[in-house]
Amino acid sequence: MAFPQPQNNEKERLDALKEYKLLDTPTAPDFNNITNLAASVCNMPIAFVSLIYKANNHLLSCYGISLDKTPRNISFCTRAIQSHERIYMVNDTHKNELFKDNPIVDKYKVQFYAGVPLINPEGYALGTLCVYDHIPRKLTNVQCDTLVALAEQIVNLLELRKKNHLLRDAENELLKRNKQLENFANVVSHDLKSPLANITSLTRMLREDNESNLTEDSLLYLDYLEESSDTLKEYINGILGYYKATTLLDDQKTDITLKSFFEKIKEMLIIQHAVFKYPTEGVVKNIHEAALTQIVLNLVDNALKYNTSETARIEITYENLEDYHQFTIKDNGIGIDKRIQGDIFDLFKTTGVKDREGKQGTGIGLATVKNLVNKMGGSISLESDIGKGSTFIFTLKK
Repeated sequence: MAFPQPQNNEKERLDALKEYKLLDTPTAPDFNNITNLAASVCNMPIAFVSLIYKANNHLLSCYGISLDKTPRNISFCTRAIQSHERIYMVNDTHKNELFKDNPIVDKYKVQFYAGVPLINPEGYALGTLCVYDHIPRKLTNVQCDTLVALAEQIVNLLELRKKNHLLRDAENELLKRNKQLENFANVVSHDLKSPLANITSLTRMLREDNESNLTEDSLLYLDYLEESSDTLKEYINGILGYYKATTLLDDQKTDITLKSFFEKIKEMLIIQHAVFKYPTEGVVKNIHEAALTQIVLNLVDNALKYNTSETARIEITYENLEDYHQFTIKDNGIGIDKRIQGDIFDLFKTTGVKDREGKQGTGIGLATVKNLVNKMGGSISLESDIGKGSTFIFTLKK
């Protein structure tokens, strides 16, 4: 018998086939329903899905026969994908010059074959959906149309699997890069903290030992140096806090009493000259207390720092929703321009406005808040007007 030769686009076809990552898979149960249905509709004893690779046909799913691969050079399916026909049929192999002396005919008693090429969106024939019988046959128009429709469904499944693999690969690469970035940030931040502490200490020692001998300009330069050191220290601590935030979720969840929780927040921020209202009754069940503390500390601290009112007012409410815990933090601060509200949760994005001590934010605090809220299955939103204050609403999934 004459063996079919690979066509001109064989390299491209094989490259396309590899992208589906199924060649090392003995069987793919996803396709069993299709082969069963193909055999049933056509009333055939054998049906299978094949992918045609270099030397073999890889059988992803078989009905009526137990095989995982067959030699490509004697394959009916190789002829099918090279035929460019909608459906390739051999009604009686004993009367067909191409197949009458084919070893498959004798070994498996094949007299009828019908195969539909699996054409991917790029136009490459990856393999076939085919049926066999032990007697000469003809398919009806309905049977032919059904086989073609089932083949199209197989291609859809193949494309879906490929997309899932690509998404998984992209996700793994993103996780890998995020871990590398986290490690880099931790190493750099730790390595910077020691020399930065030395700069701050030496600056203060220089001032204390030579204050009477320094000019006003020199003292001013030392002030600038200390201020710059403090700003850099805030950036470093912020970066470390951002990348370590997820470790707060490692602790087991617990139940917290709202009154005692917010009393701790008040003590930690030393809130003395502000009106601080919060729930004094109720219990929040099964929650990461450390993570919630970090979120609330950031939001309340911002409400205090970016507030020029004679008396700062902060009001916190809690609502027990069906699937979420919802917290609302409202203040009478300076407010946030609507034009930048969509960006303030991005890392290193700031409002461009200095706080009541004349310092500008690092753009890390709110990014850390959103990072934690998202990892806890919730969301955060902002309502704010310049001069009227801000209201942050965040949810945490139960």
